[in-house]
Amino acid sequence: MDLEMFCHQCEMSANDGCGSKGQSMGTCGKDATLARLQDMMIFALKGLSAYRHHANELGANTKNVDDVMAQTLYFTLTNMNFNFDQHIEQLLKVGKAGVEVMDILSNAHTNKFGIPTPVKISQNKANGKAILVSGHNLHALKELLEQTKDKGINIYTHSEMLPAHGYPELKKYPHLKGNLGKAWFDQTDLFNKFSGAILMTTNCIVPLRKSATYSDRLFGYDIASTKGIAHINGDDFTPLINKALELDDVSGFDSDEVISTGHHYKAILPMAGEILEAIKSGKIRRFFVIAGCDAPGKGREYYRELALSVPKDCVILTSSCGKFRFNDIDFGLIEGTNIPRYLDLGQCNDSNGGVKIAMALSEATGIAINDLPLSIVLMWMEQKAIIILVALLYLGVKNIHIGPSLPKFLNSEILNFLVEKYNLSLISKDPKADLEKFLNS
Repeated sequence: MDLEMFCHQCEMSANDGCGSKGQSMGTCGKDATLARLQDMMIFALKGLSAYRHHANELGANTKNVDDVMAQTLYFTLTNMNFNFDQHIEQLLKVGKAGVEVMDILSNAHTNKFGIPTPVKISQNKANGKAILVSGHNLHALKELLEQTKDKGINIYTHSEMLPAHGYPELKKYPHLKGNLGKAWFDQTDLFNKFSGAILMTTNCIVPLRKSATYSDRLFGYDIASTKGIAHINGDDFTPLINKALELDDVSGFDSDEVISTGHHYKAILPMAGEILEAIKSGKIRRFFVIAGCDAPGKGREYYRELALSVPKDCVILTSSCGKFRFNDIDFGLIEGTNIPRYLDLGQCNDSNGGVKIAMALSEATGIAINDLPLSIVLMWMEQKAIIILVALLYLGVKNIHIGPSLPKFLNSEILNFLVEKYNLSLISKDPKADLEKFLNS
């Protein structure tokens, strides 16, 4: 983030101190470190608001979360507070709200759609009249599935909609077929190739590029939109459905590949006894959380190389769209057990699943969470990744490794605090060297 680019949002003039490096949105006149902490709060609030919106849409009570959001925005008003410790305290309140909202949303999803079960689905295989659904909104997908029953339209998922295939109340629709593409940023190429109608349900939308040929086939839902596309009003998908019916059948997707999903923590916890026995017998040496928000650019091939290098007596837990770096790999089972070596916990909002599993292991073994044979390696990109990180910090989770680079709002003072308090560290450029360190920590 270029901190200077936000200076124009401040009500103070340049003569009042605005325009200096380190000053940020709405925080002119404050210490640069506090300005950056407030940037971190704002980004975390954006992610928090997304999860809150989905939970509220499903009828959940988000009053406590709403109060924290309002209080934190009030906290960031110009000249409100100049104390580092109080900024950290407020940031951790946001993290606590993040923990709460992910639990609320997880329960709302399972209450409405059932507890997911592991499933293997087709990848990059599609045909006929079709609609491709991207984003995160399971409510929108359920409404669309209901409205397309018996209409001869196949429904496919993209990116963070992949975990939908594990939910009983969604996978019961026979026209919910498989998944196409990978993380959100492959949209232009994928959507150009896919000749059916497309629904974008949340914020992971790429503005139309000159090479985009799908503007008349792409529909936005709720707040998700970009210039030049149609928009769905409420939950009436008639325009989208009519577009799908008038378009030619989809072709060009004929892969035999399959991928796994549906390892929600509520589906994994019943396996606790078998997992504990595998740990005690030495069949499971370590757990790796390799997850986060993916993005284009260099450095992120690290996560695939790391996953490929993880020994066969270790389990990989993942969530968010970062899993598309390696979810085409068949990791198999822990030898002599029925425990998968690869567990897709779900969407980014399902990141609480890793914590739930770790807490269960901690309680069963008497080993503190930070002393478990567990390595957490996260890729960060945007707001939802920040609220997840802050939630982990609130829970006191230490030894988190992030990459491929540090967020720009971290200066040396904040970074030193996070290193000293939580032993936060940056991944290197060598996944095999890092793996050796993780295995011996």
